[in-house]
Amino acid sequence: MLGQHKLILDTFSEIYPMVREYADGEFWDLSQHETVTGAVYVIGRQQYINNRERVRNMAESGAVQIVMSNPHEGSATLIGQLTHLGLLDLAQQQKILIVGGGDMPAEWPCLQYDKFLPEILDYEENLTAIEQADEIYTKETKPYKFLFLNGRERHHRRNLINHLKDILDQSLWTNLDAGPGISKTLPPEYEVPRYQDTSNPVSEHRYVKFDLFKDEWGEIYLYPKPYVDTYFSLVTETVFEIPYSFRTEKIWKPIAMGHPWIAVANRGFYRDMHNLGFRTFGHVINESFDLIDNNQDRLARIADVVRDLCQQNLVAFLRECYNVCKYNQYHHREMAVRVRKEFPDRFSQFINERSRIPPAGAGQVIT
Repeated sequence: MLGQHKLILDTFSEIYPMVREYADGEFWDLSQHETVTGAVYVIGRQQYINNRERVRNMAESGAVQIVMSNPHEGSATLIGQLTHLGLLDLAQQQKILIVGGGDMPAEWPCLQYDKFLPEILDYEENLTAIEQADEIYTKETKPYKFLFLNGRERHHRRNLINHLKDILDQSLWTNLDAGPGISKTLPPEYEVPRYQDTSNPVSEHRYVKFDLFKDEWGEIYLYPKPYVDTYFSLVTETVFEIPYSFRTEKIWKPIAMGHPWIAVANRGFYRDMHNLGFRTFGHVINESFDLIDNNQDRLARIADVVRDLCQQNLVAFLRECYNVCKYNQYHHREMAVRVRKEFPDRFSQFINERSRIPPAGAGQVIT
């Protein structure tokens, strides 16, 4: 039970492991499941795709509360998915609630869950890499100034690459969403070992990550060498144009490694990181770009900050960043435990505040 409501879970939904102990029922194929009146249904994205008409009928009936679970995505993508599935109106009416990965406007019935924050520590390879992170500070002479990883092409990433084209040779950088002759992968010795044999793929796809990472989520893995051989990370987050933070593995990787970073993200991203208890590097760089409303101006200011930093004594810069990075490492580990531990209570409160259905009826079934 979840409070006074029965809880029925899609076993493939991302939040399933955290709330399964409260479940009154489970399903892996909604089309084969007999719906229980008064229950809260947590449904993952694939089930919406496979059973969109049934989901709509369940939500419109008012006899159950539907929860869309997709914390892998931020606000713009979630709204786009609901629109594509023809379910946007039901979310606006709170007949479908949302568990998403990014912040959303207050009028949307969404519980934000930082899925990527703890997940970066779920991989043994990453824990091994983190143990070697002190080499970032013991190796003062480095072949590159900054680490600049770009995956799927987005407008702000393409523009930033153009802004920095005169200093890209000073960076260890990638561009993994472009055609042959345009894409840029890491040199093999800097790639995660499991992908070193495909670090220069010849791809028929436009999106070369399919070949580079062998259709896996390769971005989640940490490898110490790119961080040890650079002074800071330039992180191009997924969201830039809309003013709602969405924190992915891209920001948690340098934080987990204890690497200084500059985030290319939405307006207020730094503010939101501060609100989570993380520290940034305002004592050594000008972070005022975070509150620039105009996206083009914010991007240009970030490029100026990076260019100015590359002209400074980066060994001294690294020393000045050490305490902040070590604090963030510790805070990240502590939060990784806390966000998962606290999620069931947050979810229960969210349902109690937002649900429009009465408590579950024992044994009642929608036919």
